[in-house]
Amino acid sequence: MINVESFLPLEEKNLFFAEIKDKAIKYALQLGATDAYVIISETNGLSVSSRKNDIENVEKYNERGIDLTVYIGKASGSASSSDFSNDAIYRTVKSAIHIAKNIAIDEYSGLPDKDMLATEFPDFKVCHALNLSLNDMINFTLLAEQTALSVDPKIVNTEGSSFDAQNVQFLIGNTLGFSGYKAYSNYTISSVPIAALNNNMQRDYWYESNCNPNKLMSADKLGEIAAKRSLSRLSAKRIPTNFYPVIFEAPVALSLLSALSHAINGSNLYRKASFLQNHLGKKIFSDFIDIVDDPYIIGQIGSSSFDVEGVRTKTRNIVKSGTLEGYFLSNYSAKKLGMISTGNAGGFHNLLIKSNKDELTYSFSDLLKKMNRGLLVTELIGHGTNYVTGDYSRGAFGYWVENGEILYPVEEITIAGNLISMFKDIIAIGSDIIIRDNKMSGSILLEKMSVAGS
Repeated sequence: MINVESFLPLEEKNLFFAEIKDKAIKYALQLGATDAYVIISETNGLSVSSRKNDIENVEKYNERGIDLTVYIGKASGSASSSDFSNDAIYRTVKSAIHIAKNIAIDEYSGLPDKDMLATEFPDFKVCHALNLSLNDMINFTLLAEQTALSVDPKIVNTEGSSFDAQNVQFLIGNTLGFSGYKAYSNYTISSVPIAALNNNMQRDYWYESNCNPNKLMSADKLGEIAAKRSLSRLSAKRIPTNFYPVIFEAPVALSLLSALSHAINGSNLYRKASFLQNHLGKKIFSDFIDIVDDPYIIGQIGSSSFDVEGVRTKTRNIVKSGTLEGYFLSNYSAKKLGMISTGNAGGFHNLLIKSNKDELTYSFSDLLKKMNRGLLVTELIGHGTNYVTGDYSRGAFGYWVENGEILYPVEEITIAGNLISMFKDIIAIGSDIIIRDNKMSGSILLEKMSVAGS
């Protein structure tokens, strides 16, 4: 059986981490630090993959570390170690102190104000045990493979199916008296079948992830969905170069949230490396669009009462009625921008894009009907986003839609635009919300994009 105890948030682990934190802070103050900040973490994982009827890989891993930042006035130094022994902790602190004594002063460095730190630590139910044996995990991947191969004779091969289980525990502490512990689990299943017809081969995939393994789909359903997606890509065609309406299927639509979060991340803003520089308070989407960062969703992996600096989190409207209302700021980036931390050191928590008008929220089939004629994008290829200018160009795979119905698959195309225009060109959002890690979105319809084809 899997060591279930390693997948649980143990009070003993919390106390063990707290002891290490206390030692590191004590040594830091003894060696001349005026303040210190420490993260102690441990990750346990088990990964299984199969291909056809063979077990391809079984990997168990354990990683742990201490990351320390010390401050001597406005100078800081950082060091890390994977060794939790007293001598190693002392050497780590000494290394950080040495760096701080030999580095330039930065007026923006330092800990957050004490009144910004979290004081309440509710359980968001993000850590769950995996009550499966190693053989159960292997059988899951084998069944996903067997199901995919049995869906249709045109499924001729696979790139494998996998089951990954991970548990992360960490504790954050500083010299202001803050100590925050969090444990979360993450389980991911995936399957990648290959379909062939004549001399044409196509592959697609499906995956799910959740902090609760009991909420994952069954192995046979996973294999079936992945196989049908691969089969649907056969006999793909090219389409003429032109401007077309475009639907980003829900998993692809999540990439738009990623682009937004990158553009409003404090470090990119103070470096002037964002196409949304100076856009706070300005309209960047249509009126019907809201984007919320909610760190308090029970059972959602990004939920936490504190960020990686210990700053208290809160539910925030990032975009309200199309207007940009918030950035993602750490303590340092906030000071650089003349603002205050938003509790987003480490990034956003649970980010959701949604329509605030029911009449502009559509089922997936109705979204196709609203588009009527255009391109449904189901996969993006390559990296073609310039976050300084917002220029966007990605290879893509998708399906041509006529009269609101999918006609045939489309390949060897490039979609292009500028993210500022793309955001404003969103005219509808689907109700087919998908959750991947800490991002949530339905399919998104854009009024038009440049599509380069034949």
